[in-house]
Amino acid sequence: MDFELIVVGAGHAGCEAALAGARLGIDTALITLDTNKIAQMSCNPAVGGLAKGHLVCEIDALGGEMGYCTDLSGLQFRILNRSRGPAVQAHRVQVDRNLYRENMTAAVNSQSKLMVIEDDVVGLKIVDGVCCGVTLVSRETISAKAVIITCGTFLNGLIHIGERKIPAGRIGEKPSRGLTEFLVDLGFESGRLKTGTPPRLKGNTIDLSKCLPQPGDEPPPAFSWRTTCPVRNQIVCHLTHTNHRTHEIIRRNLDKSAMYGGRIKGVGPRYCPSIEDKVVRFAEKEQHQLFLEPESVAGDEYYLNGFSSSLPEEVQIEAVRTVQGLERVQFNRPAYAIEYDYFPPYQLLPSLETKRLPGLFMAGQINGTSGYEEAAAQGLIAGINAALKIRGEKPLILNRSQAYIGVLIDDLTTKSTAEPYRMFTSRAEYRLHLREDNAKDRLSGIGIKLGLIGEKDRVKIEAESAARKRLNAEFRARKLTLKTPNQTITVAEAAKRNDIDIADILAALGPIDNIGRKVIEGALIDIKYEGYIERQKLQLERYLNLESHKIPHWFDYSRITGLKKEAREKLARFRPITIGQASRISGVSPGDIALLMVHLKK
Repeated sequence: MDFELIVVGAGHAGCEAALAGARLGIDTALITLDTNKIAQMSCNPAVGGLAKGHLVCEIDALGGEMGYCTDLSGLQFRILNRSRGPAVQAHRVQVDRNLYRENMTAAVNSQSKLMVIEDDVVGLKIVDGVCCGVTLVSRETISAKAVIITCGTFLNGLIHIGERKIPAGRIGEKPSRGLTEFLVDLGFESGRLKTGTPPRLKGNTIDLSKCLPQPGDEPPPAFSWRTTCPVRNQIVCHLTHTNHRTHEIIRRNLDKSAMYGGRIKGVGPRYCPSIEDKVVRFAEKEQHQLFLEPESVAGDEYYLNGFSSSLPEEVQIEAVRTVQGLERVQFNRPAYAIEYDYFPPYQLLPSLETKRLPGLFMAGQINGTSGYEEAAAQGLIAGINAALKIRGEKPLILNRSQAYIGVLIDDLTTKSTAEPYRMFTSRAEYRLHLREDNAKDRLSGIGIKLGLIGEKDRVKIEAESAARKRLNAEFRARKLTLKTPNQTITVAEAAKRNDIDIADILAALGPIDNIGRKVIEGALIDIKYEGYIERQKLQLERYLNLESHKIPHWFDYSRITGLKKEAREKLARFRPITIGQASRISGVSPGDIALLMVHLKK
């Protein structure tokens, strides 16, 4: 069997990569260890959240699948940060993890030019220094013009539960062995990271009456512009807390924790600490929030969000049973930590193709990221760029002013990472422009041009964009009477006022022709932020000017006299492709950039 593109791994990155390649007309193979675990949610059964929701909206705007699959599988829909500005508000959807897997599997299996293969990849086929296929555990080879590796936590995965060590990529699933060693032998640098997941609880052993209900938003806010049918009745999540008894049990057993007992060598996620970390690092806190989140519509299993741990199972149960509502709880599965191999992403081009081996791309947790959304975003871009490379076209490089996806990939390839990378709105310099509500306006044109968005959808998108622009002009003349404050002003004036909520303006406006609420809200947000964005234009022009200065891949930094040793070493290691990218490398000063520009002009 020969293909044009091979994607290794069928998690969130792999599915987006394979779908993108096939939708761009490339004969694609998706190779996975288990065809029954495509798009499996290994950890939290939810999609979105602060900044992560922005990534999902951008994936959707480019023609990816995650947002639409989430809407089809949703149990509860919410907008986070409603008390703050629209730029930092984000969707979060609790999903039925089984239904999500089924819906994404159906999308993969029904996609033309895409074949799913159940096997284990242990090496690569290389001819004349170019990656052109994979080697299976049977030593059979499959040829292709490009390969994307998206192995998640499976590369030499090792699960820790107290003193127990279980070789696995996920609980109950064998790890992938051999591929890391093959890549290291080629000269790639690898590292070790750690992540974790909380216990799964039996639903009928939880007393939800003792916990605080957390309902969803009405009407349910969908992620995707493709979603037209109403979602099912929303379920309710619940909130409870740890207490001093919980903390005492954890402190008493810290030596039994794989993390605190020194058995884990990998670096863990700073922004998603284990319960042991919380108790030790935040000793002054008397309690920590725990969210009870159903994993399916049946509600027979709950995810205990906030209680990630590597303690022995019996200690976990003892500690959890001190929590209100969980006094008689039973586990379906204990919490565990998992170590896995990754490859520091300075070894990648912004297209996500490796610098060392042309034809080989990497996406997802193999690049040191954490989260379904970050993985899916990388997978989509890797799939697009692998397809464009096969067609002999230029890669798609989104810059930091275009998308959170651009920020994500630029951070990885320019700054690399030594710990699991997670996206935050604070990482984006132009976040007033990079909002969820305008993701379609920013990026759908690219999806249409590539061919990931079809003609029927193109017409719908362009009609909504035209309506949004029309409303933007209309709102500057249209008068509106608001109850609070009691006055008549133009809609545009109301939108710009910080003391007037956009929801109140929408209520006062009422329905407008056949234009959807999201389009009207988007027009109001455009007006609200236009002054800030106008002031940011000078900064943006300066940024784009630096990005336009290319650095030849053969450039010899040792020739620059006066360049600091650290700057010379970092530039030679990262091999930036533009002056802008070089300026964002840690250890490279403005003076170093000035010297570099002088030599480039010469």
